[in-house]
Amino acid sequence: MLMSDSSAVPRGFTEPLWTIPLANHRHYDYVRLKRVFTADGSRHEVVIVDVRRLLQCADRDDTDYVLKPVHEWHVGKERGIREFLDPDNERIPEMPYVTITRRRSPGFLGWIGVEHVGVVAFRNGQHRARYLADAGAEWLPVEVHEREAKLLREYCGLPEPAPELALYGQAGS
Repeated sequence: MLMSDSSAVPRGFTEPLWTIPLANHRHYDYVRLKRVFTADGSRHEVVIVDVRRLLQCADRDDTDYVLKPVHEWHVGKERGIREFLDPDNERIPEMPYVTITRRRSPGFLGWIGVEHVGVVAFRNGQHRARYLADAGAEWLPVEVHEREAKLLREYCGLPEPAPELALYGQAGS
């Protein structure tokens, strides 16, 4: 749902702020995230993604660090990310920042170049994304360079029609 209650917006906050509902989290039922690149001309876009599809693409990354599932993290790591994302904190965390490429899919159709898959690499925010997926988030805003935004939407974007999203501040791109 699109929320417009200005009392929920931190005092003096003018950047876009996304509120992501959590269905399976006992400590809080939403988190807030802000943009990574806020300067004019940064050439980065916010793309709203299906968190499960994003993590499927990230699990294909064989060149970067891919995290284990949250239930396999040590207790201190899980507690630390939970405290970092707590909406009662004054500091609002940044959304994940990713890159995406396309590669041939496994199997015959990929081998002959007919079928491709998306491969996501996290530049920042992999712990956040995996923790939020485990907590029941269905969608996330992520930031990506503008030249990769279309590809990210193709492989990880929300299906149409997208649910109404909670956004405070100025309109995001």
